[in-house]
Amino acid sequence: MVFKRLLGSLGVGGATVDTVLDAGAALPGGSLTGQVHLKGGTADFDIEQITLELVARVEVEHDDGEGEGGLPFDRFTVGGGFRLVEGEQRSIPFSVTLPWETPATELRGQPLGVVLGVRTELAVAGAKDKGDLDPLAVRPLPVQEAILEALGQLGFGFKSADLEYGHIGGTGQQLPFYQEIELTPPPQYAHTVNEIEMTFLARPDGMEVVLEADKRGGLFPAGHDALSRFTVSHHGVEQHDWNAEVDAWVRQLVEHRASYGTHGSHGHGDVYGGHAHKDGHGHGEFHHDGGHHRSGPGMGTAIAAGAAGLAVGVVGGMVAAEVVDEVGDFFEEDDEEGEEGEEG
Repeated sequence: MVFKRLLGSLGVGGATVDTVLDAGAALPGGSLTGQVHLKGGTADFDIEQITLELVARVEVEHDDGEGEGGLPFDRFTVGGGFRLVEGEQRSIPFSVTLPWETPATELRGQPLGVVLGVRTELAVAGAKDKGDLDPLAVRPLPVQEAILEALGQLGFGFKSADLEYGHIGGTGQQLPFYQEIELTPPPQYAHTVNEIEMTFLARPDGMEVVLEADKRGGLFPAGHDALSRFTVSHHGVEQHDWNAEVDAWVRQLVEHRASYGTHGSHGHGDVYGGHAHKDGHGHGEFHHDGGHHRSGPGMGTAIAAGAAGLAVGVVGGMVAAEVVDEVGDFFEEDDEEGEEGEEG
């Protein structure tokens, strides 16, 4: 989305700002590049600061149920300290680094229903003027895509993806929310678990993979789920047997054993067989028995995907219409709020 917003409320009538992100999806921990285009209005004015703000649509659990809203999770100053003269056109190129935990919004070019945006803020004449949200596309890291593809090859199906507010205790999580990818089990596990939820917590030196099994029947203690955590490397992804490794993770998870997983050149199991406890606000706890907190199932939009492989399935399947509708609604609502602010 390219926006042009009048800055008349700041006394610089006719001036516009137009932020354009470079084409293509970014990578977590990678560069986000683009340009902020400015066009002067009917008078000269000083641009004190140009700031980009990353915003995510996040689901929050509270006492009255669940809700969602836009949550800023990083800010970058990309320019400022100059005078824009009447009618002048100026472009400010930028290159900023996304947080390693930035969630994926797409898989092989198909939307997952996760919404991220970039908001441009101008500081002019002592006032701050926030522009509209530009959609931000992020694709999975190679190791993330390899794990998802392995799950698909093992017969898991993609159900939904969303962002949950809170912290997974006992992990190195940095952002105030985490991405939850919900998977339907293959026949060999369908009698023991309803679904498996996966979270990737990437960092420069590797990545934590958190798996949670939603119990079926009496396999786990009443009211609790099984949860395991594993650590993998970003290196040598193509040479690793991910099907075998991921299969071992899942087996340990559903068997609910507190033991170490498979050790290899790219990952080692760091398994916690404790219980996932929930509170009403999505905040994490880490218990002495090895348990992590996870919030309950989110409101992520289901996507039709084939069982032959998650990545292949999402590409080959039909993306549910409500995914596109929800993404569009989020940005339209933000635009309407901005317009109301201008009118006021």
